[in-house]
Amino acid sequence: MTTIDPPADIVVEPEGLAGSLGVPADARGLVIFAHGSGSGRFSPRNMYVAERLRRAGLATLLLDLLTPEEETDRRNVFDIPLLASRLSAAATWAESIRTTRDLPLGFFGASTGAGAALLAASTAGPRLRAVVSRGGRPDLAGAPALARVRAPTLLVVGGRDVPVIELNEAAMRHLHCPRELVIVPGAHHLFEEPGALDVVVGYATRWFLRHFDNEDASHGSRIP
Repeated sequence: MTTIDPPADIVVEPEGLAGSLGVPADARGLVIFAHGSGSGRFSPRNMYVAERLRRAGLATLLLDLLTPEEETDRRNVFDIPLLASRLSAAATWAESIRTTRDLPLGFFGASTGAGAALLAASTAGPRLRAVVSRGGRPDLAGAPALARVRAPTLLVVGGRDVPVIELNEAAMRHLHCPRELVIVPGAHHLFEEPGALDVVVGYATRWFLRHFDNEDASHGSRIP
């Protein structure tokens, strides 16, 4: 089994956001995570996904998008523009770090964090190569922002998460970038079923590696 160093604790200024940065040797890209409401950088699911991505050769940044003080106001947890601005700030911060400044960039959003990831993606430059949403709410980015996203976008939804499937299908109609919608059979919103999260990891890993290594992509479609 490949041995990788544990992530290092970091702080993204000027807001003082706490994060965990893991950079494997010869990293092929950097994936910044945007967690959903009520979650954080210590989310077991995101930590598991990040560890698997690092074993595939991808650097990861798990980040608390709010300060502890901001988290006490529940309105901030659902403030998509605020969360998106923090994600954009993290991307800018990564450009100042020697180990990540030359890496292509990806966003991985979960739940409401997917809306923040896509809103941030709508104003991102060409360094952003890919976006992945896990059980996400891409619709929260808003139709105008979705139409501006240029980074290839993968939406992964559990087959039993019917309301979220419909929201993702609606978001797909507003996206004009290369995009795909994957339905994981038998999975609910959190992908807690045996093997379900590993399926998500497999799709996400292939998506990031494909688009980090290749800036050109054709439009995708819904995958049943």
